[in-house]
Amino acid sequence: MEAAKKNKELLIGVHVRYNGTGSAGEVLALRSEDDDGIWAKVDTTQLWYNSRYLELLDKDEYMKIKNRESKRKNNKFNEESDEREVTKKKVDSIKKDLEGVDMSTELCDGGG
Repeated sequence: MEAAKKNKELLIGVHVRYNGTGSAGEVLALRSEDDDGIWAKVDTTQLWYNSRYLELLDKDEYMKIKNRESKRKNNKFNEESDEREVTKKKVDSIKKDLEGVDMSTELCDGGG
């Protein structure tokens, strides 16, 4: 089970990156198919990847990728939190504006 980096072997527990999307993770399982070669199941996506499209990563490379992904997720979370806060302020403002409206009169009677 040769992999495409420095003659390291593709084994369960090693870190890999899928060249197609750049997603990285740890190999959970391996299977061999006569026609298609070796396939590896990656923990982060729970998908099987053909080994010819995987790049072995050392621990430092893998940690850099995970840190980058973590920062991206945090930024996205903060942006979503900011949007929720803006929306909440708008709703509160509308509620405040409507507090003084008297809906008890019959001016809007739809009659019929």
